[in-house]
Amino acid sequence: MDQAGHERTALVLYASETGTAQDAANDVGRMLERLHLVTEVAPLDAVDPPALAAPSLVIVVASTTGQGDLPTNARLFWRSILRKKLPPTYLENVRFTSFGLGDSSYPKFNFAIRKLHKRFIQLGATEIYPRGEADEQNQEGIDATLIPWLVDLRRHLIETFPLTKDVHPIPEDVPLPPKWTLTLDDSTRIESNSFKSNGVTNGIYDNDFPRGWDREGTEPLKSIENEVSDLAENGLSVCLEENKRVTSDTHWQDVRQLVFSTSTTVNYEQGDVLTVHPKNSAEYVTQLLDLMNWIGIADETVRFLHLKQASIAGVSQGFPLSNLSQSNKITLRALLTDHLDITAIPRRSFFSMIAQFTKDQTQKERLLEFTNPEYVDELYDYTTRPRRSILEVLQEFDTVKIPWPWAATVFPELRGRQFSIASGGKLKISSDGLTRFDLLVAIVKYKTVIKKVREGVCTRYLASLPVGTTIRVNFQKGSLGITSSDTRRPVIMVGPGTGIAPMRSLIWERLQSAENLRAPNGTGNHDIEKSDLSKSVLFFGCRSREADYFYQHEWSELTKTMPLQVFTAFSRDQRHKIYVQDLIREQSQLIFNLLYECGGLIYICGSSGRMPQAVREALIEVFQTGGKMDRTLAEAYLVAMEKGGRYKQETW
Repeated sequence: MDQAGHERTALVLYASETGTAQDAANDVGRMLERLHLVTEVAPLDAVDPPALAAPSLVIVVASTTGQGDLPTNARLFWRSILRKKLPPTYLENVRFTSFGLGDSSYPKFNFAIRKLHKRFIQLGATEIYPRGEADEQNQEGIDATLIPWLVDLRRHLIETFPLTKDVHPIPEDVPLPPKWTLTLDDSTRIESNSFKSNGVTNGIYDNDFPRGWDREGTEPLKSIENEVSDLAENGLSVCLEENKRVTSDTHWQDVRQLVFSTSTTVNYEQGDVLTVHPKNSAEYVTQLLDLMNWIGIADETVRFLHLKQASIAGVSQGFPLSNLSQSNKITLRALLTDHLDITAIPRRSFFSMIAQFTKDQTQKERLLEFTNPEYVDELYDYTTRPRRSILEVLQEFDTVKIPWPWAATVFPELRGRQFSIASGGKLKISSDGLTRFDLLVAIVKYKTVIKKVREGVCTRYLASLPVGTTIRVNFQKGSLGITSSDTRRPVIMVGPGTGIAPMRSLIWERLQSAENLRAPNGTGNHDIEKSDLSKSVLFFGCRSREADYFYQHEWSELTKTMPLQVFTAFSRDQRHKIYVQDLIREQSQLIFNLLYECGGLIYICGSSGRMPQAVREALIEVFQTGGKMDRTLAEAYLVAMEKGGRYKQETW
């Protein structure tokens, strides 16, 4: 309650594709809870727009995906507020602010949050604090913008929603009550089992329940006889048919072609993606179990308990893990292996949470320093710069002993990783008639500035899989939005490195499309004359022809079958470096004719670093030279291509 006796409530809504915006929303939620606002955090699609008027404050955190699109868990909400019949007073009782997460290498930087913000204003909502926008290209990541924005927002909210005289904000070293906790499935064993062997209660826990919450104040969830991971309902079971290194043995990077098959019919298109759900290594899991003194309970079956707390009407409290149902039973070891990320770079909130679980005052003070916004540079130097993992932090702060019921609260979710499908056309069906998926995956392994080896949790997992392994994946439509009519238009594809994956799919799909068009009038042998297919131009870049020229032999064969031109930039095969943007300038007339004269399309895929902006700059020069345009007109033409869906970018 505020000084006037009104309930102080806040609703934090997120639109997140990979989980980054969800993590940021949770940071916002924790800040609000420390100001004693009854707070709920939920995806946008979980709320009906009229319910936004109920809380005192709404905060929207959204990332941008694809071609300026909202993530999938916000599109229903977006469509609902886009209805033309809505009056301009539809959201007049809503007080809001917003924060966007974007990537400035994309033309439509932070487009999603800007669209949401504009529509909220159009429908009568009141903005109580200026929108913030983060750029993932910033050296210090999104925290470089998010943390200062949160500090200023907190100051504003203390003034806007003042606390009563005898109530103060909750300090960082005081734990916030968890919404969910773990308990042993066999309730008769709670008193005697190995929670006590943890050896640390820190005045917070009585057995396995936080003090201040009664056992009767919990809601035990239904159990099912199933200890394995229950991945998303639309998951797909696939079998690994091939796991082959496609870079030379002497090359510094290991890149794999992985071929999966499934008996399920999946009509996928170019640009679509597979989400792979990785597992933490058994070695790391055992290290954590041993470090936390959880070995004795590691293989016991646990379940989730929902702790009753005040909530906002019309908003359900979400389950903390997206790939487990609320009715699952699972062992603690399996939870750590399949669902919780123990090798992620820790966020600021992680240090706040674990500080409560140490009795060592020196380590406690050091952990709390990382939560101080004034020390954001020190946090970056300790975590992001050396890519220090959660497990390594716990190994360094070895007096921290987290009670196992808090595991799903302290550790972030282990999220799936998305990979563009590299197969298309006739490659979508295996020789035995199964649906086939090809992936081109760069195995992440490198040394940090502190000389420690780092491995990507998902690519390490994929590299270790033997042929014949069956895993669970999720299929998702891509954002390139390539239609069947697009396959009959001139296209320019820029795909350096593993960015070639969706380009390969597109090329094979264009070939298949031409074959399908000719089949009724042809002789049945499906030989395609080059004139029957609109021109395809591929720009591919890598380090060396001999080391990492992916699908080289395919391009040689396909150029004999279809009107395909391939231009290659091998950056290290000569004294001066050559990149794809240099080739675009060299082929200026060809590109101008295809894009300007013939109304062609261009797709750019690959690293989200400097490449997209460098390619964009080269294209502006193409239009300046070929069309005799000044820079303003050339930029305007490129923007018009974007708006018309003729310029699309998918980078990672």
